[in-house]
Amino acid sequence: MELSKRHLCEYTESEFVEFINQILLVNKGGTDAALGELLERFRQLAGHPDGTDLIFYPEPGADSLPEGVAQAVKAWRAAQGLPGFKED
Repeated sequence: MELSKRHLCEYTESEFVEFINQILLVNKGGTDAALGELLERFRQLAGHPDGTDLIFYPEPGADSLPEGVAQAVKAWRAAQGLPGFKED
């Protein structure tokens, strides 16, 4: 996956879901350094106050699948008047 994209609006929703899947894969079998880099990128891209807790410590009843995390980021950003995902 390309990590040169610096803003969420450069990702389609499906690309962002793929990025979250990559985080989960590296969490299971990658290095701490690689995981740390991906988590920091997620925090920067999402801008959500819950940060990576959306992935690892979701609120009770929240959809913790990558698609659900992407939806939570999308909804929060829309409510804040921030740009969302680019169109497919």
